[in-house]
Amino acid sequence: MSSSVHPAMPAPLTVMGSINLDITATASRLPTPGETVGGAVLRQQPGGKGANQAVAAARLSGASRMVGAVGRDEAGRTLLTAMASAGVDISHVARVDSATGTALVLVDGEGENQIVVCPGANADVAVADAAFPEGGAVLCQLEVDQQVVLEAAQRASGFFALNAAPALPIIPELLERCDLVIVNETEYELIPELRQAPLVAVTYGGEGSAIFEHGDRIAEAPAVRVTEIANTIGAGDAFCAALVLALQSGLDYAHALAAANAVGADAVRDASSQPALKPLEHYVEATR
Repeated sequence: MSSSVHPAMPAPLTVMGSINLDITATASRLPTPGETVGGAVLRQQPGGKGANQAVAAARLSGASRMVGAVGRDEAGRTLLTAMASAGVDISHVARVDSATGTALVLVDGEGENQIVVCPGANADVAVADAAFPEGGAVLCQLEVDQQVVLEAAQRASGFFALNAAPALPIIPELLERCDLVIVNETEYELIPELRQAPLVAVTYGGEGSAIFEHGDRIAEAPAVRVTEIANTIGAGDAFCAALVLALQSGLDYAHALAAANAVGADAVRDASSQPALKPLEHYVEATR
């Protein structure tokens, strides 16, 4: 079909960030402090915001590149295999002596979650040996050291996007380099400097998403209604990858948001933190 029907797919997205083993307990409800909730189901699966976004990008566009670090342990080998099988180039993932990062995740019957992260090898992520393709898009998060993220931003010559999660004060030089910052509504409230950022995408769960330019709301898109929610952990990461790819393919802000919302909706229907996704073109067509 002609490019007027399907946007041209951009070059593979490079993602730098965390790679974790998610150990998840799913229960009917989340415990209150000091309380024990029984009857949970335990599972282990690949995770980490960086790895989740790289896998989502690969499933949406056919390929992506990951910059990160894992330990020289069984968990590290398992996570590398999972990424590679999804189409992620793992040649810039370092193997280090620290234990592979681990996230302890509690999920309730509605898909809401509580997470404790043990960074492990993610504290050893470095960009010294990573190649950033000339003009290629780069997506980072804040689960690795922010100085390392700043170095990646300075070395990247193309479009640079930051998923500012978890919510932390952002180094001014890093914020100045960002072509796009992506946050949820809570993070947007917790990081006041985003009000003056050139371009910020904010997700509002069931209320959809919007893009702000220097604090002014310039585009928005409604959420896709989902009746059965299996897991919300991977949805935000899938949204981030989809939005960057959609913008890089030439979609306008509102359509890019709508397509990313549709990807996020598919993600919450899947129990995995790295959910199965259709090609980006499917979501682009579905939201025309």
